[in-house]
Parts: sequence; structure tokens; C-alpha cells
Amino acid sequence: MTQEHEVPGAADDVVASAAPGTSAPGDDGPGHALGPDWVRGDDGLLFRRAARVILLDERDRVLLIRGHDVDQPDRSWWFTIGGGIDVGEDALAAAVREVHEETGIVLDPAAVHGPAFTRSAIFDFYAQHCRQDEEIFVARVASSAFAGIDRARWTAVEHDVIDELRWWSLDDLARVQIEVFPEQLVELVAGLLPVWDGVTRHLGLTHE
Repeated sequence: MTQEHEVPGAADDVVASAAPGTSAPGDDGPGHALGPDWVRGDDGLLFRRAARVILLDERDRVLLIRGHDVDQPDRSWWFTIGGGIDVGEDALAAAVREVHEETGIVLDPAAVHGPAFTRSAIFDFYAQHCRQDEEIFVARVASSAFAGIDRARWTAVEHDVIDELRWWSLDDLARVQIEVFPEQLVELVAGLLPVWDGVTRHLGLTHE
């Protein structure tokens, strides 16, 4: 049985860069442009459940996305692969799907472990107040599995806000000057090496 612990409370060559998006935000849902997986709760926040993946290669590098907010184009941050869980979909299936859509990598569900972490985040994005509850999995692939950016499966929002994908060594990631999410990602990934111990750790609620 998986145990659950609370946790307090974060370069190699660039692989590929995405050209800035040119599409205007569309109205994918009632009163907002974030898509149908976001629904407004009684607290007024848009809410969704999400699955994310700490994707490691054979050199213990982690594949991350750099993105920005269309309302704050001068601010960007690095974050893990993943996105919303569709209706009728479980978190593991969503994790595998999101990795394929965002990176082109096809994961064997049996090789995706976790969730290693869970967390909730409240943040402003696309001119909306949002809350996201996340299950964060871990998987390993060969670095060659990521052949470069393929935008074919991206959503309109992803075209607007994704700037770059690249592998990061933990040493280089620790020296990054912009924000990295989840917070303390270097320490979190280091705790998964050489292999995840099977314990799901809860990171709590953060305001980003």
C-alpha cells in the first residue's frame, strides 16, 4: 500500500525553441478561453484536475517546458509536462496523453510511476483566477525519444504560451534565474533518484 507523506513548501544544450504564438485567444468555454477542462467553482476560481510528468532521461536530466502568460509576456517560467484530465479519463491516461501531445513521446503506461507527488496551485493565467489540483508522475525515456518540437497536437492556448522545450541537468536547473514550477523541483527530482521509492508525497497548496 502506498504511503503518503507531507513535504514542506525549484545547462545542457537547448533542444528546440518554439516561435511565439500568433493566434488570438478563442472562446473555448463559457466566459473564458482556457478550454472545456476548466470549470468555474463556487469560489469563483476556474478549476481543473491535472496530470503532470517528471520526465527523466538516461542522464537524469528532466524535460521541461518554458512558457509565458499572454497577459504578462515579459514573465516566463519552466514547468513539467502535462495538463488537464479529460472527463472520463484517469490521471495516468491523462499523463500519457499529455506527454504525447506536448512532446511527441509515446509512453508505455506501465513505465509511468506514481503519482510521486500531489499538489494544488492557485494562480492567475489568461486573465483568470485559477486553481489546479495535480497528480505528478515520473517516467524515464531515452533522450533521443524527444526529436524536437511538434506543434501538431497542441491546443490553441499552448500555441499562444509555449516558448521552448529542453532537457535540464539538475545542476543547471538549480542556477536558473526565472521561476520553476513546482517549487523546489531540483530537490523533488533528486529525491526520486535513482528510482522512486513508491511513496506519494503531498506538497500542499501553493500560490503562484
